Amino acid sequence: MGRRPISGGVRAKGPHRIQFDFEIDGVRYRPTVERAPSEANLRRAAKQLEDIKERIARGTFDFAEEFPSFRDLKKLNSASVPRTCNDVFDEFMTHCQSRMERNDLAFATFDGYRKIFDSTWRPEIGAQIFDQVRYSQLVKIADARKVTKKTYNNVVSPLRCAFEYGYRDHPEKHNPAIGLKGFRITKKDRPVVDPFPIHEAEVLIAQIHRDWGEAQGNYDEFRFFTGLRPSEQIALLVSDCDISRGKVNITKACVLSRDKDRTKTSTDRIVDLCPRALLVLKRQLAFRASLQLASKIRHDHVFFMENGKPIRNLNYPWVRWRTTLQISLKARYREPYCARHSSVTWNLMIGKNHLWVAKQHGHGVQTMLETYAAWTEGTTEADIEAIKRAMEGIKTVVPCRAPSAFGPLKPPKFGTGLALAPHGKRLSIGKPKQKNGGERGIRTLDGLLTHTPLAGARLRPLGHLSGRDMSPFAERGMIPALSSPGKAKGT
Repeated sequence: MGRRPISGGVRAKGPHRIQFDFEIDGVRYRPTVERAPSEANLRRAAKQLEDIKERIARGTFDFAEEFPSFRDLKKLNSASVPRTCNDVFDEFMTHCQSRMERNDLAFATFDGYRKIFDSTWRPEIGAQIFDQVRYSQLVKIADARKVTKKTYNNVVSPLRCAFEYGYRDHPEKHNPAIGLKGFRITKKDRPVVDPFPIHEAEVLIAQIHRDWGEAQGNYDEFRFFTGLRPSEQIALLVSDCDISRGKVNITKACVLSRDKDRTKTSTDRIVDLCPRALLVLKRQLAFRASLQLASKIRHDHVFFMENGKPIRNLNYPWVRWRTTLQISLKARYREPYCARHSSVTWNLMIGKNHLWVAKQHGHGVQTMLETYAAWTEGTTEADIEAIKRAMEGIKTVVPCRAPSAFGPLKPPKFGTGLALAPHGKRLSIGKPKQKNGGERGIRTLDGLLTHTPLAGARLRPLGHLSGRDMSPFAERGMIPALSSPGKAKGT
């Protein structure tokens, strides 16, 4: 007859073995050791069991080390081995990759999670036992980063998702990441929308054509008059274009050099081309056909690089945009995404239906009005007429008012069509800034806009000139000399 257990959780198992009884994460285990179940051995086993339970609570218990001959050791639930945060991050990223392969998660999101874990969370808590991480520790790590509200939210969001994933195995325990709250992004925190006036856009388009040729010029001109997102435009195929009806079908995007079968909002749309955009598209397709005959193009993309290869990385057009804007024109910098903002603004200024404009650009009506409504205030008839004539592709110049010597120079009221000129000397692109794709923001840098005249025409100052002395420009014939030069306030 076997002996009764001397203490709870320890008992004799036959004449030569002692059995331990304990739980790990709600799973019961009863391993045995080869030891005679004497009174003294049972007392020592009871103390050993107490030590085992303490180590389980601390997360330092190693089942294989304590009971190496346990027959189900290979089948042991992984929960019995304490998981580190790195283990949970790896499991979570494997799950995200599975979602990405099923088109349930964007690659840009997956890649963003990976970068945030590698740069912020793995160095700080990666080796720590997962269920021993405390809320105060997470807050301290997040608050140590001196970043904007939006970046802060981007840092804590993947961690919340990973911890939620890890604690689904432990519903009885409290998830400390639940308390991590993101900042509320107010209207003042968002970058200011900075669309181009029509005359500034025309000057920029003409200069891009002169600096980089037809491939780049058509690319930038087309996005000014369609408002396509950069990721949508570089993914546009010939089969998406209906020249006879003047429409393009937007159903996909290219982000981080990867093709997506959906747009940013996962909503397909058909964009009606204004006459100017249709002319640009026809010109681009004719240029493409000539390169295709020369065996320089072997793809279906509408827009491509100078060598005929498709644009897979938004860094390529961005470098040329920046070079023309800042080096050729010495102008105030605006992000390329401002071309899209300009398209929305122009359509609202000329009185297009709000619902139509929202559908054309893939916006919600409420978002569109909150973002762009302020730019429609104070619109003059001359502004509206200039925009309309530009969209129709009509070349015209409306005389501008004489500039004031005591305040910001007012933008002249005129619109032009595109005046192409023979390609000049190519510009140096300087140090390329790494931009791997995705949607660009609309942050702007300091400085005020100045312009050179259009090809074959000498014009008065175009836009918000800087407060510098204008005499050097007058000497070169770019602007008329002022009788009383003075510094103009910046805008």
